[in-house]
Amino acid sequence: MRYSISDFRRDMRLGQYAWPGGYQRYFIMSDGDCMSFEAARQNVRLILDAIHNHDGSGWRIVATDINYKQDLTCCDTGKPIPASYGVYVES
Repeated sequence: MRYSISDFRRDMRLGQYAWPGGYQRYFIMSDGDCMSFEAARQNVRLILDAIHNHDGSGWRIVATDINYKQDLTCCDTGKPIPASYGVYVES
């Protein structure tokens, strides 16, 4: 199922924390990068246009997920996306 504009609007209304549990959520972009909710709020027009046109500009969101243990960085701001259970390091 393709991620739609209504999916994006719903996710923005729900906010960056999942309920229940308050887990940190983030967006997955078409090129595999991760974007924070902060960056998505700052770039709504670019994101909506990319979703509408199904383009490969890197602004198209394809899903949202919970950051349980990963060390993720926002592709737009360069800031870390906090993990719900601290930083996870594979050995």
